[in-house]
Amino acid sequence: MNSDDLVEKKTFGELVSIAKKHQVKNDISHGFNHVQRVLANAMLIANEEGGDMDVVIPAALFHDIVMYHKDDPRSPREHKESAMLASEILAQMNFPKEKIGRVSYAIESCSFTRGINPVTLEAKILQDADMLESTGAISLMRAFASAGMLSRNLYDSNDTFCRSRKPEPLVYGLDLLYLRLLKIKGRLHTKTAKRIGLRRHKFLLKFISELKEEFRGYLGFTAFSMR
Repeated sequence: MNSDDLVEKKTFGELVSIAKKHQVKNDISHGFNHVQRVLANAMLIANEEGGDMDVVIPAALFHDIVMYHKDDPRSPREHKESAMLASEILAQMNFPKEKIGRVSYAIESCSFTRGINPVTLEAKILQDADMLESTGAISLMRAFASAGMLSRNLYDSNDTFCRSRKPEPLVYGLDLLYLRLLKIKGRLHTKTAKRIGLRRHKFLLKFISELKEEFRGYLGFTAFSMR
């Protein structure tokens, strides 16, 4: 099986179909649209940086095939279980064992919260591709979609921009910017992802600046800790 077989022919369609079948249905920020964007990011980075598409493509498609509710205690095991299931699927498709191992490693290394520094190029590409989903305009859509789904407040009216408190994204949707979205720029590995991430980071800063300006327009704006 070579890259042409995987990327352009029947195998790619099989992988997409399987990924779509297994994808989470009850989390709009991690639906199949998210997987498609991660795949597009990963292929873009790999085209510029190198990397084996036979590893990059299935790793991107299967990186979230096991997902739990964000409040589920099993949630920290998602990437490990996704890697295991991906390995089983690829073995049934007669993928080369060595490439299955590299796909599995890339998926298991993908987690943001675990802070893993991946070793292989493909794992770096996948982590970058997934992290790019956590910065920029789409990241805002996903953050507030999740906040709404979990009935969280949009922001803390007493300290909106986390000036004197630690971010609490489990309570306030905006806090995810300070805990994660604004940190992505400094955690990317590849030159391609860093270039894209910088542009998206600048957009987030503009969003915060505009948000502060809008809050200043309200009577009693000092309640929003704008000093």
